[in-house]
Amino acid sequence: MDLFEAADLPVVRSSSVDYKATIDDPRVSEVRILRPQEIPTYVAEGLFDVGITGRDWVEETASDVVTLGELRYSKATALPIRVVVAVAGDSDVQRIEDLPHGLRVSTEYPELTRRFFESKGITPDIRLSYGASEAKIPDIADCIVDITETGRALRAAGLRIIGEIMQSYTEVVANKASYDDPAKRHAMGQLMTLLNGTLDARGKVLVKLNVAADQFDAVLAVLPSAKSPTVSQLAGGGFAVEAVVEKRTINTLIPGLKDAGATDILELPISKIVP
Repeated sequence: MDLFEAADLPVVRSSSVDYKATIDDPRVSEVRILRPQEIPTYVAEGLFDVGITGRDWVEETASDVVTLGELRYSKATALPIRVVVAVAGDSDVQRIEDLPHGLRVSTEYPELTRRFFESKGITPDIRLSYGASEAKIPDIADCIVDITETGRALRAAGLRIIGEIMQSYTEVVANKASYDDPAKRHAMGQLMTLLNGTLDARGKVLVKLNVAADQFDAVLAVLPSAKSPTVSQLAGGGFAVEAVVEKRTINTLIPGLKDAGATDILELPISKIVP
C-alpha cells in the first residue's frame, strides 16, 4: 500500500477489512485485496489481468502466468525470502540426501515440497501446516519447509537449515491472454514504470551544488552518481552540478563536498527515478 501511494497510485478502500478497493487511474478498473497464495491461480484463470504475489506461490500453484517484474522489497531486508528445509539443531542429518523415505515434512508449500523431494529421489510424508511449522519438530515432523529472510527465527527455534529450495521476491504477474492484448500490455508497462521508478528512488536523494572552475575536478572526485552527474555552466562563472546519490552516504558526502570546494549544496528528496 505504501509503494502504491508513493507511486501516485493510492489504493482506496472504505476500511482496513474491505476487500474491494479502487485506484483513481484510467488504466485500473477494479482492485481486490486477496491472499497471495490465491492470486496466481486467479490471474492464470483470467479472473484478473494483473496480480501481486510471491514467486514462491506462483511455483507452489504451478500457475501459467506472465511475469511483469519483481518488486524488490521485503519485511526485514532487501533480500529475497528463501524457501528452505530445516531440521532440529541436534539432528544427525547434515544434507537433504541424508533424509529417509517417508520422512514427515510440515509445510505450507505441499506441492513445491513434493516436487523438490521427488527430484532428490525421496518420497516424503507431507503434512500441510497452517503456521508455526517450527514448533512441530521433532514430535510432529522430522523436518520443515518454510520461508526465511535471515534465518534468525529458525535458529531461535533451535532449527538448522540443511537446504534451499528456491528464492522469492514479490512479483507482478499477468494473465497470458490479457498480456497479449496490446492496449492492456501497454497499460501494464506504464504501471510498472511508476512502481519501479518509485522503488528505484527509495534510499536516494538529489544533491545540487555550485563549484568554481578551479575546484571542479576535486568536487567531481568526491561526488558519486548513479550515472554521469548533470553539469551546467553558471552565468557568473563556475558550474552547477546535480547528482543522484545514496541517502545513507549523505552524512559524509556533504562535508566532503564542502571541503573540496562546493558551495550552495542542496539535498532534495526524490519520488521516482525513471531511466
